[in-house]
Amino acid sequence: MKLMQCLMITHTQLRQCLARPLNPQYNGGAVVNPEFNKGLTGWSSFGESKIEHKESSDGNKFIVASTRNLSYHSFSQVFDIDKEKLYTFSGWFQVSHGEAEIAAVIKTKTSYEIVGWVIAQSGCWSMLKGGFIVNVSGPADLHFQSYNTAVDIWADSISLQPFSKDEWKSHQDQSIQKARKTRVRLQAVDQHGQPLANATFSIRQQRSAFPFGCAINANILQNTPYQNWFFSRFRYTVFENELKWYSNERSRGAEDYSTADAMVSLTRSRGVAIRGHNVFWEDPQYQPWWAGGLAPGDLRTAVDRRIKSVMGRYRGKFIHWDVVNENLHFRLFESRLGPDASRRFYQIANKIDPMATPFLNDYNTIEDSRDAASSPANYLRKISQLRAQGYKGPLGIGLEGHFPSSNLNLPYLRSAIDALSSARLPIWVTELDVQPGPNQATYLEQLLREIHSRSSVQGILLWSAWGPQGCYRMCLTDNNFRNLATGNVVDKFRYTLRRVADSVGTADSGGFFEAKLFHGEYEVNITGDGFSDFRTFESRPNEELATMQFKLDISGY
Repeated sequence: MKLMQCLMITHTQLRQCLARPLNPQYNGGAVVNPEFNKGLTGWSSFGESKIEHKESSDGNKFIVASTRNLSYHSFSQVFDIDKEKLYTFSGWFQVSHGEAEIAAVIKTKTSYEIVGWVIAQSGCWSMLKGGFIVNVSGPADLHFQSYNTAVDIWADSISLQPFSKDEWKSHQDQSIQKARKTRVRLQAVDQHGQPLANATFSIRQQRSAFPFGCAINANILQNTPYQNWFFSRFRYTVFENELKWYSNERSRGAEDYSTADAMVSLTRSRGVAIRGHNVFWEDPQYQPWWAGGLAPGDLRTAVDRRIKSVMGRYRGKFIHWDVVNENLHFRLFESRLGPDASRRFYQIANKIDPMATPFLNDYNTIEDSRDAASSPANYLRKISQLRAQGYKGPLGIGLEGHFPSSNLNLPYLRSAIDALSSARLPIWVTELDVQPGPNQATYLEQLLREIHSRSSVQGILLWSAWGPQGCYRMCLTDNNFRNLATGNVVDKFRYTLRRVADSVGTADSGGFFEAKLFHGEYEVNITGDGFSDFRTFESRPNEELATMQFKLDISGY
């Protein structure tokens, strides 16, 4: 229950820079003197920094690290860390002037682990949320670093809370129950409005409301076994490479959408929704070969043609567009066409296809805490930059999710998604896979469960398009479309989306029957003494209790 007893931080507070830090989560957890009310007790200098205990004019007490000559010069506390536990961290930070990225770091006897990042400012307090696991038990130093050694680091309300695996799983269960299910109250009455006491309700889910899908590629077009396997499982998809610029315009001005057209036609004919991936990919090595040497004026002409061509062609057919892909790591178009190039792309995209949500999309935001470029803090800063430049339209957060086969850091994943939730934008995990290794299937199962437990995540797509020579990193089947261990995990997850959806019960004296159901579309068979009737209904998000009455004409029975 410890996870449920923490101080609740709202999405707005998490993103705001506050005049005074909030109280520490879990009352500080394992941290000695988390609010510095006892001076520097429990804390020591890390490296050669000078540390001081200070108090603001309003009585708030905090710690300061100054004379920092190296990035890691700061302050620290030593903890006895258990490799079998999962750790969440939070703290409030400020810098002496300007702004600077600050990382929390845990140093064991074998490794350094980045716990999380924040962009701290002077004059107000910003919250850093993070988490970690370790591969060795024993003493470990928690300390902080900033590559901007000219700033002093201030900190307050620091918390470090360990959880057992059972506690973590228990909270996942609670979160899923709260975020993904609604209590429904069904009533059966006769044609005169009189309750049908003791009627039997048999409820079966027809379709899950949670979007769960998988990437495909051109191999599906002429492969009936592939089609049978895929379409029996998924209602959402994304194309692996067939919509990328280098695939559609191999020679300048010579566009070819034939493969993409065929894939769109096939998937839409089977009722599958499509994410558009992608309009532009910022990585220089993945441009059409002819685009790299273009002068800025010619490049602008080419990109304008590209966005109008691909989005105009598929207008109204896709639910999302990854308009700018991996812009947190690469700045090709902004460096060539000006710092507001991305803003311009999003405005054009929203004008061409206003029914589709335009997304940012990047990697390592949730899967690798070491990558500062795409940290949640920098992702949020990019969103703020687009807004400041004048883009006020819809926007989505795409998280690729290419996870390693070792050291799966679920606490960091959770903290990253929670931080991004402060933007109050749609969040999708768009390219989920796990690197091959002995833990691949186990980690995939853990990831699906953790991601599904985060209420702000609106959908998951696997990056597991099949090919006869193998998959990008994670296959779900062999070449005869028999499930591998990862495929079994996927089928199990699909089942969990409806595992308690099939429900049978008897109405009370008022004709009422209640059940808690995953969000989705349902069919209910209402039977009683000599009558039987089928009806349909939906369990929708954002409803605590949905009440539905079914009037049955039983006069003919």
